[in-house]
Amino acid sequence: MALGGNPIFNGKNFRGATQAPPVPQAFGQNHYGQAPGRAPGQVIDAQGGWMAQQQNMTQDQLQQMYNRPAAGPAETGRMTYDDVIVKTAVCLGVVMAGAAVTLFVGLSLAGMLMIVGALGGFVLGLVNSFKKQPSPALILAYAGLEGLFLGGLTRILDGFYPGVGLQAVIGTLSVFGVTLLLFKSGKVRATPKAMRFFMIAMIGYAVFALVNMVLVWTGAVKTPFGLSTSVEIFGIPLGVFIGILAIGLAAFSLIMDFTSIEAGVRSGAPERFSWTAAFGLTVTLVWLYVEIIRLLAILRGDD
Repeated sequence: MALGGNPIFNGKNFRGATQAPPVPQAFGQNHYGQAPGRAPGQVIDAQGGWMAQQQNMTQDQLQQMYNRPAAGPAETGRMTYDDVIVKTAVCLGVVMAGAAVTLFVGLSLAGMLMIVGALGGFVLGLVNSFKKQPSPALILAYAGLEGLFLGGLTRILDGFYPGVGLQAVIGTLSVFGVTLLLFKSGKVRATPKAMRFFMIAMIGYAVFALVNMVLVWTGAVKTPFGLSTSVEIFGIPLGVFIGILAIGLAAFSLIMDFTSIEAGVRSGAPERFSWTAAFGLTVTLVWLYVEIIRLLAILRGDD
């Protein structure tokens, strides 16, 4: 699959990312392409430099240089899985810190912070998605605002349905873990056919979400979740079916994230784009958590 299957990555994730320069191959050169002992700007013939170095070295020294391990991605400034893991952990840590803020304020203020976080996170999400080069500061700011949103949302829903927040966290981690295992095993891949289904389902979900939001805002539907709870199919709230679909879409979005990250590492994308990968994963995990906690709230409200 082409790099950038996830819409968050598409066109921007590794746009402008070229493979980091390889390790200099000429024997006797350092990482800057200069021969040892030469001043910057001092040019020597590569073959002559090789011969001079060879003549001044013992057999043991030559053998040691031949036995040196090749420089890995970290030494050549390329993105690695470790980079992505660390930066994703930092982003999620900031999300948790933002969520923790809402626990130490009044409920009304937590609700206001939730709105600020939702609007600010939406704006920064767009900014980060369309920036050609990743900005760690903006990505971390996005994570903090999303933390405020998730913290306020969780506190409000947990007040109505005690324990729903913890259940949503466990559910999010479970889906993430299972999805990662399936991807690593090769049993689930972002094939072109699956991508087409994903895009069709995403368009349908987006249309429903937009219509539902308008109906709630205009007061046409009085229930908190709009059509999700006011419409039933065989006695089951529509929101249950929509929630399961949304969770499935978020899980597949994780597959696309993993695919994009794998392609970025293999193609030698610059290390700075590990922030892009962390941003994409954070966006998907936030979406997944919201869908899970909303589904749990609908199920609890139907009891």
